[in-house]
Amino acid sequence: MSTLYWGTGRRKTAVARVRLIAGKGRMMVNDKPLEEYFDVKDYQETVKQPLVLLNMLGRYDVLVRVNGGGVTGQAGAVRHGLARALVKMDETLKPSLKRAGFLKRDPRMKERKKYGQKGARARFQFSKR
Repeated sequence: MSTLYWGTGRRKTAVARVRLIAGKGRMMVNDKPLEEYFDVKDYQETVKQPLVLLNMLGRYDVLVRVNGGGVTGQAGAVRHGLARALVKMDETLKPSLKRAGFLKRDPRMKERKKYGQKGARARFQFSKR
């Protein structure tokens, strides 16, 4: 039985739980192949970035459960979780993943709407008369 490594990734309101198992390079996101779940090529590349950086693309099976947020947030969360799982697997990979910025949780969130205003920053139109 091969060893299983976990990593939790977050971005915006998306949370991804990533499992890493030695295998043939299969990537499943919410029980669907990566190409089916993230149908835009940019999102697929975002998810694969940690494996491409370390030249490990065909060596591990990646199983992901992701929920919350939109597609961009989910892709970022999966990348973050995958990088964390790789570090749990091998601590020597940490410097290169950290240098690439894959281990940093992106802190940018949607700013909340304020009361008496149209949005977070937008105001209602002011009328002098």
